[in-house]
Amino acid sequence: MRQGAQGSADTGTPWAATAAAAAAESAQPVEPAGSARVPQQAGAVRGEHTHSEPPAPAVPVLPRARPVIQRSSVRGQILDALRAALVAGDLRPGEVYSAPVLGERFGVSATPVREAMQQLALEGAVEVVPNRGFRVVERGVRELAELAEVRALIEVPVMLRLARTVPAERWAEMRPLAEATVRAASTGCRATYAESDRGFHRAVLSLSGNEQLVQIAEDLHRRAQWPLVGGGPGVRGRADLVADAHEHTALLDALVARDLDVVRALVGEHFAGAGAGSA
Repeated sequence: MRQGAQGSADTGTPWAATAAAAAAESAQPVEPAGSARVPQQAGAVRGEHTHSEPPAPAVPVLPRARPVIQRSSVRGQILDALRAALVAGDLRPGEVYSAPVLGERFGVSATPVREAMQQLALEGAVEVVPNRGFRVVERGVRELAELAEVRALIEVPVMLRLARTVPAERWAEMRPLAEATVRAASTGCRATYAESDRGFHRAVLSLSGNEQLVQIAEDLHRRAQWPLVGGGPGVRGRADLVADAHEHTALLDALVARDLDVVRALVGEHFAGAGAGSA
């Protein structure tokens, strides 16, 4: 897809279909909890009482709370779709995209799109262009290599520590995630593989019990998946993705065997590939 601030996109793109349900959801009101009326006594309703019993006290009628529309899920769907579009190359580096035009493509107002784009700006994926929209940041090979180096500095020591301490049965639980990355890679869809790849790394690092580490590593991982300006080595084919995914299963085998030398080599090669444009 190629689109400027006033441009349009192919309506059949997968990332647009991903967020199509957001339009319908944004129109659904959320019924507030605890909004039912408190039942009243009959005497209080009619204002009647008898001489044999005191008047029943009036029961106050609770005001009905105003419904609150939950928009966070819509924004989240749009954000996921935009992230997928970045990885797939549908949002191209250097081009400017306006929130109203993207909103029309998603079938929602410009507001949730603008909010999602502002989140991407905080993450460094796009930059604000006043009165025009958002420009996708142009990245070069050097930035990709730097991200790979930082990821290795963080994750390699953690992987080696986990290899010494985590029992084999816990690594067996990771096997389906590793196999899922191979299936995702076989589709040839970079966005599909990128999500599965992050899921595997996130699950492995979660065994460290350090949530801050997991969040930082995933942010670096996501940034490493953004395309380079002009394509370059960041554009990888199906065979490259499948080879990258098989490194996950090989890594699990080494972790089960507690072979630290192989773990160190595999993780190093994995991130070296990331520096050359791998996921």
